[in-house]
Amino acid sequence: MFYYEKKLQYPVRVSTCNPMLAKFLIEQYGGADGELAAALRYMNQRYSIPDKVIGLLNDIAMEEFSHLEMIATMIYKLTKDASADQMKAAGLGDHYSVHDNALFYHNASGVPWTAAYIQAKGDPIADLYEDIAAEEKARATYQWLIDLSDDPDLNDGLKFLREREVIHSLRFREAVEILKDEQGKKMFY
Repeated sequence: MFYYEKKLQYPVRVSTCNPMLAKFLIEQYGGADGELAAALRYMNQRYSIPDKVIGLLNDIAMEEFSHLEMIATMIYKLTKDASADQMKAAGLGDHYSVHDNALFYHNASGVPWTAAYIQAKGDPIADLYEDIAAEEKARATYQWLIDLSDDPDLNDGLKFLREREVIHSLRFREAVEILKDEQGKKMFY
């Protein structure tokens, strides 16, 4: 059972219409290391992981869905007043011709989202290391998006998201240690 509070996890503000920046943010919406892939990865992995860390995967998956909502809001606000010419100039002409200003799960290059982005090995330690890597890749992407942006309002939200990725990585590292301890300090590779 889920409870949805009808507000964003963190306020999303943008200063100006900026379809080019929206194009870059689409990577975190429908890209391999984006929020949708992360949420679905963790929800999927929770079925083959020991009970001690199921709750962690569930909690982080739900937070990733809230991050997806924030990214969608950012993209919407950056494009809601954009003209067809502005969308085309930003490299979103193909997107606009098919979806108008609606969101669609694809990466910044326009490649549609695929379930191949979701990794699940069935080995708890391998999956948690994959999750750590996914969080670190998302953290790096958020930093690069901040570097590309000159919008201080938007950057505030992006910094929040970047820092949450750091926290998730740390929680997954702790989960690895919990599982190693549970296995009697057995070495995993």
